[in-house]
Amino acid sequence: MNTEPINPNFDQHKVKPKAPKVEELIEQCKSVMMATINEDGTPLVSTAPYSRVGNSFQVLVSFMAKHTKNLRDRKQVSVMFVEDEATSKQLYARHRLTIATQAELIDKNNPLYQQAMDDLTNRHGKVVDVLGSLDDFIMFNFKPISGAYVNGFGSAYFVDENLQVMEHRTGAHGQHNVDTKK
Repeated sequence: MNTEPINPNFDQHKVKPKAPKVEELIEQCKSVMMATINEDGTPLVSTAPYSRVGNSFQVLVSFMAKHTKNLRDRKQVSVMFVEDEATSKQLYARHRLTIATQAELIDKNNPLYQQAMDDLTNRHGKVVDVLGSLDDFIMFNFKPISGAYVNGFGSAYFVDENLQVMEHRTGAHGQHNVDTKK
C-alpha cells in the first residue's frame, strides 16, 4: 500500500480542497456500513450490500441480525461509503461519505421493493433472489437527511438530502466554519 507522508505542521486553511466525487465513491462501493442504535442506546455497526433507487439506498437484511431489529424499532441509521483500503494512498485521508438517514420498511407489494430487488440482483447476483424468497429477509429504504463527504486532509464538504455537495467545511475539531469560496 502506498502511503503519503504527513506533515504535522500543515495549515488547514492553506490546503486546497479536492473536487468532490460523491457519485463515484457510491458507485465504487458494493456494500454500505450501517450504524444503528441498540435498545439500550449503544451503537452497533454492521454492513450489507445495497441497492440505490433515486437518492435513497435499500438493504435486504435478515430478522436474525441485530441491526434489523434496530432499524425496525428506532429508524435512525448513519450509513457510510468508504474508499477501499487497498486503493487508498493514505488511510487517514480515505475518501468517505457519511449520511444520516431515516429507515423505512419496504412492503413487498411496494414498487420500490421490486426496483431494489432488480438492482440488487444486477449488482450482486442470483443469491439476492434466494435471500428475497426467504421469509426472514426484509428490505429497508434509507432516506438521506444530511451528510458529510471527506476526500483528503482539509477537504470536507456538507452534503444535503439529495446527495448534493453544499459547501466546503473548514475548522478544527468538528467546528462548522464554512468556506463559501468553493
